[in-house]
Amino acid sequence: MTTREGGQKTDQAFLGLKIMSKQHTFAICIHNEDYEVSLELRKLYEVLPDAEAEKLGQLRVIDESGEDYLYPKEFFVIVDLPNNIEEQVLRAA
Repeated sequence: MTTREGGQKTDQAFLGLKIMSKQHTFAICIHNEDYEVSLELRKLYEVLPDAEAEKLGQLRVIDESGEDYLYPKEFFVIVDLPNNIEEQVLRAA
């Protein structure tokens, strides 16, 4: 936890990476063994916050079915998209 101006506390860690005040987190799939139908390699996926999943080494990802499921976090690399790119990705969804 870090303290922002005005004393507001924010959690800066998510998978060991900084999460900014953005509402959306994205990751690129780098492994899909045993999940080839649900996950495409090199594809960008939206990651939903799930503290319990994180404790178990999992990520909650909206996969090819359009639903959110848990996958091993080592299957993904979290990416920090510039705001304008993030907006375009969300509009395209």
